[in-house]
Amino acid sequence: MAATDDEIGQPPAGLAFETSCRIGSVALGREGIVLEERMLSAPRAHAVEFVQLIADLCRDHGVAPEKIDRVAVSHGPGSFTGLRIGVTAARMLAMASSALLFAVSTLEVIAQNAAAMKDPPEHVSVVLDAKRNRVYASSFRLVGSRYAALDAPAEVAPEEYLAKRPADTLVLGEGVARYREAIERVGLAVGPDELHQPRASVVYRLGLGSEGATQSVAPRDFVPLYVRLPEAEERWEKRQRDS
Repeated sequence: MAATDDEIGQPPAGLAFETSCRIGSVALGREGIVLEERMLSAPRAHAVEFVQLIADLCRDHGVAPEKIDRVAVSHGPGSFTGLRIGVTAARMLAMASSALLFAVSTLEVIAQNAAAMKDPPEHVSVVLDAKRNRVYASSFRLVGSRYAALDAPAEVAPEEYLAKRPADTLVLGEGVARYREAIERVGLAVGPDELHQPRASVVYRLGLGSEGATQSVAPRDFVPLYVRLPEAEERWEKRQRDS
């Protein structure tokens, strides 16, 4: 059985969650450095595996819940169900252990994947499928070794949005699979498949690592960045207006 933090005198640990896209993941680290990242075993397995994945990762590294002092989570935009799972877990853990809570944009997390390329592009746009022939999108520019946002996440028509990007822009994100033709029509390049997924290790780096520049948020006030309302809430609001 692994020794606990109290037994070996380790400093507090931090956790990072990514549940906004198809493949969820969790990363555990200390003092800004990721110790291990684990992925869910299958797409959209968040509801079944996510909490157990956190418990197993902490147990295997001997980390007691009360020794977690920071939690970072990708808060959207993305899958409404996945976002709720990740944000709820982060809020509960932060309230239970008095940990500081940090939120990172999912689109920013994906953009950082391009930095691992042999010749990173200066400009990156990230698109996630928002359905209704729309995408959640944001664009970034390489500043040093990190991609900095040029605009806020928004729900847009993919071709119209991407047509306004610089010609050297690389497009990443799960929205590429559905809107590849629109991307190609405006003459932009698409990144390799392995760069389209956000990862908890990047959430950790942006939220809790040396690159972290975000302010902590109060757990009770923390909500997902949906960009637009979930369909159930849209229908409810429409019924209220029509009644």
